[in-house]
Amino acid sequence: MSTHEVSSKYKLKKLIEEIKKKEGRGTELISLYIPPKKRISDVIGYLRQEYSTAENIKSDQTRKHVQAALVKVMERLKYFSEAPENGLVVFCGAIPQNGPGTEKMEIYVIVPPEPLNINLYRCDDHFHVEYLEETLKEKELYGLVSIDTSECAIGLLEGDMLKVLSRHTSGIPGKHRAGGQSARRFERLREMAVHQYFDRVAKHINEEFLSDDVFPRLKGILIGGPGFTKNDFVKEADLDYRLREKIVGIIDTNYAGEEGLRELVGRASNILKNVRYVYEKKIVDKFMFLVSRQPNMVIYGLKEVLDNLNTGIIDTLIVLENFNYYEVAYECENCGNKFTKLLTLEDARKLEGTKCEKCNSGFLRITDVKSVLDIVEEASHIISFKLIILSPRTEYGAMFKKFGGIGAILKYPLSY
Repeated sequence: MSTHEVSSKYKLKKLIEEIKKKEGRGTELISLYIPPKKRISDVIGYLRQEYSTAENIKSDQTRKHVQAALVKVMERLKYFSEAPENGLVVFCGAIPQNGPGTEKMEIYVIVPPEPLNINLYRCDDHFHVEYLEETLKEKELYGLVSIDTSECAIGLLEGDMLKVLSRHTSGIPGKHRAGGQSARRFERLREMAVHQYFDRVAKHINEEFLSDDVFPRLKGILIGGPGFTKNDFVKEADLDYRLREKIVGIIDTNYAGEEGLRELVGRASNILKNVRYVYEKKIVDKFMFLVSRQPNMVIYGLKEVLDNLNTGIIDTLIVLENFNYYEVAYECENCGNKFTKLLTLEDARKLEGTKCEKCNSGFLRITDVKSVLDIVEEASHIISFKLIILSPRTEYGAMFKKFGGIGAILKYPLSY
């Protein structure tokens, strides 16, 4: 996964979240999905018909806003002769800014990150972003099974999420037989228990991995565990033939069960190299290694990262996706004093309206707000360092949060 892909997906995800919050008065907001390579002249012809149809809308305000939005969309579409290879999505409508009568026409033109074969025109009180959101979902799933003779865990790896679906204990007696039982009889009972355990686990795997929302996206299955149990399981268990065909690795691990699933992911990194969970694990593992062994090769914390942002020393900058600090610009209404602070939005609003420290008579107002994520993303294009936007939902994101949620691996040691 390239740095460009990570940052582009982050930006689209952020934009979609903003668009989802928009609400119109009545059915005034237009959502338009144009499939790949469709002639724009045909789309504009259709929108002209919709403009005429809108004359029948009874509400003067709704009619006015819908027709104005249609004109805006048609004007923007004239920049295209046909839809791009991935199609085109347009959202447009009058968005109330502060109650009735304060509507402002807003338009968003988006090229999806992958082909979106949807032909849709809809007027509603909200924008229909759900089809665009689908393009951000991880399409590939890996099934995971970690098994030994005492326990088993079944899981799914989807992008940055390792999900444990179920856990099972075997109930198989240990290799030391109970008093009074012959060795052959005890071994026969144990073999029966192993076979029943395998079939019970296989039944759960079949149910989990053949479900309609999993199987179509299931790229492969990895089976791990200590010893030979995993190999015996693959040979003997009543796995559905469709799932057998998807087994891409049988891997030795030290543990079974839930802990074994995590170890399995780590040991299968060559197979899973394009899955975001593995990608993030490698980055955080490297960062943690340097923190403990070569601390002058890393920096972390907001101030230290921003102080070195434009120096050229940063090789890889890591930041949590939900990092909520902003560069907030203030100005005094009385003396014109201007300054910026790095704050959360909550703290930024608390400072607005307080007295100016310089003149002690005027009040501060916010003049500009810029996300730190946007600042580092823009810098990554200018200074050319790798930008990793880390999911906060994984254990590695939680681990990295302890370092302030932002840090960097350096090109060469930092001298203080």
